[in-house]
Amino acid sequence: MARTDDDSWDPASSVGATATLVAAGRAVASASPDPLIDDPYADPLVRAVGLDFFIKLLDGEIDLSQFPDSSAERAQAMIDGMAVRTKFFDDCCFAATAAGIAQVVILASGLDARAYRLAWPPGTVVYELDQPQVIEFKTRTLRDIGAEPTATHRPVPIDLRDDWPTALREAGFSPAQPTAWLAEGLLIYLPPEAQDRLFDQITELSALGSTIATEYAPGIVDFDADKASAMSEPLREHGFDIDMASLVYAGARSHVMDYLSSKGWQVSGAARDELFTRYGRPKPVLSEDTDPLGEIVYVSATLAD
Repeated sequence: MARTDDDSWDPASSVGATATLVAAGRAVASASPDPLIDDPYADPLVRAVGLDFFIKLLDGEIDLSQFPDSSAERAQAMIDGMAVRTKFFDDCCFAATAAGIAQVVILASGLDARAYRLAWPPGTVVYELDQPQVIEFKTRTLRDIGAEPTATHRPVPIDLRDDWPTALREAGFSPAQPTAWLAEGLLIYLPPEAQDRLFDQITELSALGSTIATEYAPGIVDFDADKASAMSEPLREHGFDIDMASLVYAGARSHVMDYLSSKGWQVSGAARDELFTRYGRPKPVLSEDTDPLGEIVYVSATLAD
């Protein structure tokens, strides 16, 4: 089903199901023999969502080698890529708090459990923004398994299409203090003008010294929906019936690094393959270039003096 201006979701539907897909990737990566990341909450969160495909994946009942063509390669590359992506955003959090930043805002947090699994310095406040159904599900599920936040945790249940800056302030956020912003896996699900507006709002709320961690998918500009749908077909055959191509907003949009630079941010980027090298992991080798989003660039930025 195509996106609409007023659509909503929970972790089992629409954009919310992509958060479950990401969490499943983190869970499998965390359980690997030599894990790059450790997310002990990804597995129970995915199981609580209840989508049969992901539960079978966690239980080892889906053999990736049985996927047709290069699907198994792509699936393993996705899991390896999720580990590298998670490590990048974790490291951005560590760097920000090491520099003295004490408030963190995670936009479209999905099933992200950083507020529970990272070793935050004393006094850190972590704000999480997402759809009310997503926030309620995650908070309840983690509470039910006895998980405790490792920082002062302030969930903000709101759609980013609404007046989230006001809701964030009402939750205790201070624009006068430097902030570490995380926008992970978010931008492709925003229309181009909404992406610009998000960065405008972030900039308006940011004191000097604030940071942003996000990513840029160059392939979204000339996104090949047919290729993306073909990539989703093996998932549909195994019971995960989500058309990923229908969930993103394709077409021309601002280049993330250039746009942030124009707003006064000092920006750096690292291609996905660079991160594999940085973290000492072998780069995925695919028999063909099938990623309709291109090689994702991971972006970090600081608001300059």
